[in-house]
Amino acid sequence: MSLSAYAEPKEAQRLEPNGLRLLAALEAMAEVGAQPDGSICRRGFSPEDRQGRELLGRWLREAGLSVRVDAAGNLIARREGLEPSLPALVTGSHLDTVPTGGRYDGTLGVIAGLEVLRCLQESNHPLRHPLELVVFADEESTMVGCKGMTGRASADPAAYATSNGESIERNLARIGGDWAHLASANRSDHAIAAFVELHVEQGGVLEQRQHDIGVVQGVVGQRRFTIRVNGQANHAGTTPMDERQDALVAASHVVLAVQQLAALHPGDPVATVGKLEVWPNAANVVPGEVVMSVDLRDLSADVLSGLEGDLRQRLSEVEARSGCRVLIEPQFEVKPTPAAPALMQTIADCAAHLGYSASPLPSRASHDAQEMGRRWPMGMIFVPSHRGLSHSAAEYTSLEQCLAGTSVLLASLLKLDQDLNPG
Repeated sequence: MSLSAYAEPKEAQRLEPNGLRLLAALEAMAEVGAQPDGSICRRGFSPEDRQGRELLGRWLREAGLSVRVDAAGNLIARREGLEPSLPALVTGSHLDTVPTGGRYDGTLGVIAGLEVLRCLQESNHPLRHPLELVVFADEESTMVGCKGMTGRASADPAAYATSNGESIERNLARIGGDWAHLASANRSDHAIAAFVELHVEQGGVLEQRQHDIGVVQGVVGQRRFTIRVNGQANHAGTTPMDERQDALVAASHVVLAVQQLAALHPGDPVATVGKLEVWPNAANVVPGEVVMSVDLRDLSADVLSGLEGDLRQRLSEVEARSGCRVLIEPQFEVKPTPAAPALMQTIADCAAHLGYSASPLPSRASHDAQEMGRRWPMGMIFVPSHRGLSHSAAEYTSLEQCLAGTSVLLASLLKLDQDLNPG
């Protein structure tokens, strides 16, 4: 759809998010789990998480919306449409945080969805499709909510590493979920028309570009490995340099190789050595073993495969030069999830129509949209993160930026309501 084809109905021209109400809701939610250092702690299933969900549920019911919790612990508000047989338009994100989280990560997408629903309710503006707001359960740890909704949740309780160390069965019960009936959270293919998530970027690209809106191209895939470099521990004083099998020296070449792979490889990948363990880790001993993590991310599965192949080749070269044995062990793989082109175009058109600058970019962090996009058409809207900071008390997105994202979300949902499933 071209921008020239954008035709907003007269009724929609009067629909604008209420900035003061949006700010008040963001501020009220930030008080739930507030820490002395200014960060927010609402770990999944914690009392603070439950308090935040209860607060949001109260706001939704006060707006005249039906609210339920599915077996996967997702809190779902629904506004019926004029054509109840149509699949739902869905928006949402999460309210749980990391231990020292910020006030916008996840929360903005939820509060913006609340504001969209409030705006529609107070104006009595009808939609053809039902509209749902979902607060996904435990995004920061198990992602049981979005995986349950998409039918990709493991049936093995041991597969869930919860932040409080308690069983997934007990945790789900705390928030109204039901482990015994987890499969019932799986929505049918025809239940959802599209999913659109508003989120802070959690990076500095939009701020660097000086753009208001990010049109997310998709959520990158990840491949993570453990690399073990085995040398020979020996006396640091008595072992000549040319007779050493120094595992740390060999590992340093691996670290540089990982950096070079991402910098030189076609596409726009990132590669990180984030964890390093040295044995015996003593000042007077030549290191005998190093264990490190390698994290590869890109939007293209082909690029990831190319990176992995090149990494394995580089490791063989390091092994041959150093005399150390270099082993690579896959840890996990998450496939990339591209955004639906039609939703990207809708978001871009709506941003332009509203006068906001916008540009495409990938999401290199995981989101609920990554799982939702494996089943249904998915789009994501990013707004800038000041200095690219997130998962910290320093996380900041201005009210104007939050309002811009909410406006684009509202306009996109209105446009999708017109365009999808034409009668």
